[in-house]
Amino acid sequence: MTTSLPDLIRKAREQLGQLTGLDVGSTVSVQKDDAGWCVQVEVVEKKSLPNSLDILATYKASLDESGDIMNFARLGMRRRMDVIPPAELGSAA
Repeated sequence: MTTSLPDLIRKAREQLGQLTGLDVGSTVSVQKDDAGWCVQVEVVEKKSLPNSLDILATYKASLDESGDIMNFARLGMRRRMDVIPPAELGSAA
């Protein structure tokens, strides 16, 4: 059964939210690999006031062909107001 990319992303985001108990923010990347799919998302680890001080984390999840998460890991954290240099973004994949 072929799953569309939007359905795969939606399913990955829902599962990751359930597994971590965190609010999933934006989808950072999606890549196809030999085992299935790799999805990276940003989540809010800790809400703060002002929200520019929220702690965000990037998670990487490996999915099988049907979109079920096989494993996931937190790649790193940052404050919302911090900018990640492009060179570091490429190394997180």
